[in-house]
Amino acid sequence: MKLNDKLFANMRAATKTLMGQGPKSATSVIQDALKVLTPHKGGAAQPTAAPSGAREITPPMPSLNGAHGFSQARAGTAPPGPQPQPASQPHAAGPLNHEQYVKNVVQDATAAFNNLMPDLLAKLDRAGANGHAAFKMPNFDIPGMNGMNGMQGGGTSTPAEALPGKFTDGSFTNAAGTRTYKLYVPSSYTGQPMPLVVMLHGCTQDPDDFATGTQMNVLAEEMQCLVVYPAQSMQANSSRCWNWFNAVDQQRGQGEPSIIAGITETVMHNHAVDASQVYVAGLSAGGAMATIMGTLYPELYAAVGVHSGLPFASAHDLPSALAAMKGNFGPQRASGKSIPIIVFHGDKDTTVHPVNGDELIKRGAHSVMQEIIEPGRVPDGHAYTRTVHQTVNGTPQAEQWLIHGAGHAWSGGSARGSYTDGKGPDASREMMRFFQTKR
Repeated sequence: MKLNDKLFANMRAATKTLMGQGPKSATSVIQDALKVLTPHKGGAAQPTAAPSGAREITPPMPSLNGAHGFSQARAGTAPPGPQPQPASQPHAAGPLNHEQYVKNVVQDATAAFNNLMPDLLAKLDRAGANGHAAFKMPNFDIPGMNGMNGMQGGGTSTPAEALPGKFTDGSFTNAAGTRTYKLYVPSSYTGQPMPLVVMLHGCTQDPDDFATGTQMNVLAEEMQCLVVYPAQSMQANSSRCWNWFNAVDQQRGQGEPSIIAGITETVMHNHAVDASQVYVAGLSAGGAMATIMGTLYPELYAAVGVHSGLPFASAHDLPSALAAMKGNFGPQRASGKSIPIIVFHGDKDTTVHPVNGDELIKRGAHSVMQEIIEPGRVPDGHAYTRTVHQTVNGTPQAEQWLIHGAGHAWSGGSARGSYTDGKGPDASREMMRFFQTKR
């Protein structure tokens, strides 16, 4: 049996066991399946970066649907998207010698498992699968995948740059659970009312990493506002994804929405915040949760910013979440009145299909009377199409930025944070500009 045939057979067996049995058995099978990736003594080839170009090694992995993964992520991390996504890239066309063939197979499998397993385990932690009760998977090592770029398991513990304001830790607890958060208070704050922006990170990220990548604290100094970053816990989701796809986390006063709203209200109670200028934004799973927050708490949040996210109640379990991320929406609950919203999405996003951005705008702009389309390009960066949806009195209700050539990453972000695309446009600055129109 060829190496790739054996590997794919083992992967299928591991997945089948993972979905149908308990943690001990599943862990054993997965580790056995991955043994073919373990370097042999004598200097077996390590996975190498695949050249850009044409075809994939065959046969394809049936459980991964042949999708390409996230190309902008920091090496060795899983994408912040709310579903498993492989990260294999096309290989150069033409015949391969045996050594290169083995390298390519190992690279494909390594990238696929590196991206697939954390989010799959996170879903199983919360929801179970195929009628089985949810269970907690113990940690296990995937050969060759730990310690890349000095990191373990994603964009965590990235210190935010030194700024003159204060970046402090906090914690909030209610009946739904406990979450920590970080709050940035700009140096200009002396007790006067200021706007508040709630920033929800993507999977594998944390507040420090998200603040660094989005540069929102820098804008807080410039524009004089508070910024709070709720942190998802690994106990709630082992990949730190906000659980946007769970029914309980789509209800006002329940689950994670109640915790995020509680954090928002705590900051408003402890600091002078202009209650008419409170906004919520997020990336990927955080973007999906930002939509939930704006929908469930319209009296709390004046506007919503979504980057590479999904519409409200677009999923209710793992299968529907996978479908929604591909752009296939089933029956959805009514989302109430339209909410002021600004949406960013790359048209080359293979983690969350760009049609999700279209759907977000459709729901946010259903009362709009006028549409203005403005193409543009960032110097030495991405081209984009900006579409502004205005009400009858000329007030912008919804704004969509489709970024041409961009993948699943925060547009215009700093390379010091994970999952950013410095070729712009500057999503953070444009979100703040849009928010200011909702005073």
